[in-house]
This record gives sequence, C-alpha cells and structure tokens, in this order.
Amino acid sequence: MSVTLLNPEGLPKPEVYRQLSVATGSKLVFLAGQVARDADGQPVGQGDFAAQVEQCYLNIGTALTAIGGSFDDVAKLTVYVVDWSPEKMPLLGEGVGRAAAKLGIDPVKPITLLGVAALGEPDLLVEVEATAVIE
Repeated sequence: MSVTLLNPEGLPKPEVYRQLSVATGSKLVFLAGQVARDADGQPVGQGDFAAQVEQCYLNIGTALTAIGGSFDDVAKLTVYVVDWSPEKMPLLGEGVGRAAAKLGIDPVKPITLLGVAALGEPDLLVEVEATAVIE
C-alpha cells in the first residue's frame, strides 16, 4: 500500500480519522467530489444522509478501482455536508460504516469536514472528494 496513516505523538488521537497520511506511490490522483448518484446518474438515497454518504464512498472506490487502485489508496478526504450539525455525526458514521463493509476497507483517513449552505443540486446532502496515491 502506498499510503501510511498516522496519529503522531503530540496531536489528538481521534477514533474516526487519522491526523496525517504519508504517501510513497508514484501516481497522485485527485478525484472530483462524489455525490449520491449511481452509474446511470440517478439519485441514490433521496433525503437519507447515511445512504448518500455510503454512495459517495462507493463511488470513490469504483473510480479508484477503474485506474488500478482501491479506497485503501486514499490519502485524504474532504466531506462537504449541507447544514452540518453535530447531530448528523452518527448518520455520517453509519454511511461510512456501510460503505466500508461493502468495500472491505478501513475507512479511517485524514478528513476535513465542512458544513456548507448548498451543493450543486438541491437533493444532494453530501459530497466527498478524495486525493489518493497509487503505486
């Protein structure tokens, strides 16, 4: 694997993400923000935050598999959530957990979570972009 995840001494050690990743691969991948759309562009999980999170992660896995990688190669995630509030954290975890089970991966990555007013389409509740490194 080309990405090593760490929680260095001197920084908090959160359970749900890692503070940094060290990449040693040769191919740097910047994946556009993924939303809750299936392969045909149809909405997935309308009104269901956890289902939309799950689909975003699955789409990242699909994109990376298409170029010879996997979700394990993700070095950093940025998650944009419409009207974020701490009450949404369990649903975020639920969606990530379901995607991780389907992908067979450890979803714990360095992550930045941003609350936003809106995304590109009114039915979207979350968008996830990824940076990956593939050997």
